Amino acid sequence: MIDKLLDNICEKINDKIKVEIPDIDEERLEVIDYGLKMIMGEIPKLAIMLLIAYFLGVLKLTLLSYLILLPYTIFAGGAHAKSHIACIIATPTIYCGGVILSQNFFQEVNIQRYILILAVWIFGMIMSLIYAPADTENVPILRKKERKFKKIMACVMLTLSLIVAVFLNNIVVSNILIFGCLIRSIMMTRPIYILFDNKYGHEVYQ
Repeated sequence: MIDKLLDNICEKINDKIKVEIPDIDEERLEVIDYGLKMIMGEIPKLAIMLLIAYFLGVLKLTLLSYLILLPYTIFAGGAHAKSHIACIIATPTIYCGGVILSQNFFQEVNIQRYILILAVWIFGMIMSLIYAPADTENVPILRKKERKFKKIMACVMLTLSLIVAVFLNNIVVSNILIFGCLIRSIMMTRPIYILFDNKYGHEVYQ
């Protein structure tokens, strides 16, 4: 229902563009159409995520989680739900769930905490080196220079995020970075791609 509604809105906007710019080529129209669908998909997803976070009492932390993990997410990539409704379910689960984990686990600064950070860094680096940028068949990243740049930046953002987590005085925010980096790294893996019925775009089109 939601998917159909958003697709209809995008279709009407595209029809308007065709009327206003009759000489626009199909390739550019496809790019615009994809961009519109991405934007239209993000708005309800974020709104519902923040609404759920508000009722759970973690609104500020969820918004902070989304923003501070965004750089790593952009460069690392990851699996995407096939439908808007599935995405709307998955996003609050990932971000609100990560915040709740951060509030209830590893609340002390001890050797176990540093071992966890090191383990998340090693796992994230391995996943980034193997999979990043983890694209999809709908949005493949095929240029070698772009792939190399995003892979390097994913490793950099992961490392910086966890360094910040080590030195932060706020344990909950520090945990958000740790658990967030772990979750985003898991989202790049092949088992998660299989679960979400995704394919790596560069493998499909190489």
